[in-house]
Amino acid sequence: MPRKTYIVDLTEKERACLLDFIRSGKRSARKLNRARILLLADEGKADSKVAEALHTGPSTVQRTRQRFVEGNLEGALNERPRPGRQKKLDEKGEAILETLAHSQPPAGRKRWTLQLLADRLVELRVVDSISYETVRQEVKKKA
Repeated sequence: MPRKTYIVDLTEKERACLLDFIRSGKRSARKLNRARILLLADEGKADSKVAEALHTGPSTVQRTRQRFVEGNLEGALNERPRPGRQKKLDEKGEAILETLAHSQPPAGRKRWTLQLLADRLVELRVVDSISYETVRQEVKKKA
């Protein structure tokens, strides 16, 4: 089954915006590449020629065209949110962790360890389970 061809037709304002976008140079490589794809596609170049010129895959070119035609310029340049695991600690949990970390350590200890903090969070029923690595990452964010 042949793939559907998406025709990119940029307005003068969109074209100017993309050219400014590329000239600024302070963007991610992916966004700059997508902007170049749209500009070349607007000139009427085939996916294979655009892919060859930009050293990228034809599916990337086709996908960028499709996102522009079905959505808008912003949608074509930016990545969609990726699914991921939910955070173990919400804002309340982070606040409890920070309070714990600054409190007196348990009896017989000089300081809190990451494992002690993780165990205390489970003990306080802030979370069902949490690794010391997750605690380390949260503590590092606050430092």
